Amino acid sequence: MSTTAMPTTARTLSAVEQRGIEPVPEGERNGNPLQLFWVWFAANISILGLPLGATLIAFQLLNVWQALIVALIGTAGSFALVGVVSIAGRRGGAPSMTLSRAVFGQRGNIGPTIVSLLSRLGWETVNTTTGAFVLLSLFALLFGTASQAKSVPILTLVAIAIFEICTLLVSGLGHAAILVIQKWATWIFGALNVFVAIFLVANVDWNAVAATPAGPISAVIIGIGVIAAGTGIGWANAGADMARYQRTSVKAARLVASSAAGAGIPLVLLIGLGALLTTGDSSLASASDPVAAIRDLLPPWMAVPYLIAAFGGLLLSNHLSVYSAGLTTLTLGLRVKRVYAVGVDVVVTFAGSIYFMLVAGNFYGPFISFISILAVPITAWLGVFLVDMITRRSYDADALMDTGRTSRYWYRGGIEWRAFGSWAIAIIIGFSFATVGSGEDVWYRGWLAGTWLGQNGLAWIVTIVVSGGLYFLSGGARVSNEITVAHKESAHV
Repeated sequence: MSTTAMPTTARTLSAVEQRGIEPVPEGERNGNPLQLFWVWFAANISILGLPLGATLIAFQLLNVWQALIVALIGTAGSFALVGVVSIAGRRGGAPSMTLSRAVFGQRGNIGPTIVSLLSRLGWETVNTTTGAFVLLSLFALLFGTASQAKSVPILTLVAIAIFEICTLLVSGLGHAAILVIQKWATWIFGALNVFVAIFLVANVDWNAVAATPAGPISAVIIGIGVIAAGTGIGWANAGADMARYQRTSVKAARLVASSAAGAGIPLVLLIGLGALLTTGDSSLASASDPVAAIRDLLPPWMAVPYLIAAFGGLLLSNHLSVYSAGLTTLTLGLRVKRVYAVGVDVVVTFAGSIYFMLVAGNFYGPFISFISILAVPITAWLGVFLVDMITRRSYDADALMDTGRTSRYWYRGGIEWRAFGSWAIAIIIGFSFATVGSGEDVWYRGWLAGTWLGQNGLAWIVTIVVSGGLYFLSGGARVSNEITVAHKESAHV
């Protein structure tokens, strides 16, 4: 039996992945879609799904059944797009933003890559901050310490450090470790989540659930946008990062299904639970610390397993995000080993968590604004990238890694202007429809935000349609074929 066909051993689990962003040779691609299912399932069983569901009820004025429909469409639909990007990873064997060099050019790709890195750093900061809140609550139950971060600053720093170290241990090891840990930890922490969820559901005010009227269709549309932006859209530019180890023979439909189902199942359940808990009591949606808000709903004997499950779920999400951010950092041109790029990423999120826990007065409000802002440039990139995939069936591994003028993907001045121009114009138009903030805390409103599209939170839909449409009309879908022909002709000469 060949070693490539054997299950991952303890040796490969503990070995540090040496590969950076260079494409994986076809002979080393032994992955299957079920692995991706577990990866995305584990990355989405974190507690953050609960406040998302609470937001749907408290701010979007939906009932529970509408919230479940919104969660299903928003999560499965947005992660289906992640699955489509995974197809590019199977074709090229490289991370998403490295493959993006073939689309935008070696220099033109810098803008989308910076946006991708900011997105990953933002999600890691919210994971780390929430994970530290979990540990503070756990310390409070076990040792009687204060659970407010500013009351125990030293303990807060310790909590942040513990979470970051646990993240680094797995993310630093790399792909093989993530696959195994994400799979088995899903069963452990998933079981704890189910245990806690059963108790919470048993204490839901079902009379209030039945009495809640349905919200308008516009609220449903807005809710789908909020959920999509807060779940799959944030992961779209990381879709190929884990899929680069997939066998080249894997069917595209299976990649899409594994991503949509892997993320959709836990998210629908958690968002639905958050919606149930908020019906009749909107405190969860407005809580500055949702960990403590849910803990207070539980008896002390159940709070400990709840906090352990919450901590584990946040770690599983952070493992994957930090791993992806390390690859994105390398794509920007940082000449270090992947494990060191992961370390740089952890340092940045450590500092961000300190600010939000010990300095800033509020965290989750700015976070929602943050993902709303980044949804526009991310979907602008996504529209261009997906249109390029229509005709591109392969990527030149050498050209992806050659960042100089000799690269086949240098184009004109290092930029593929059709792709970059479509991306930039779509961002401008997208923000014209966008509103950042809510209620009295709106600090940006586009000049088209009052239109039907703007009022229904569809700025990201406008963005992806505009970017993809402009790129297609400018001949972008033919770029890969044209380059292939030109390359062959120059090689023949």
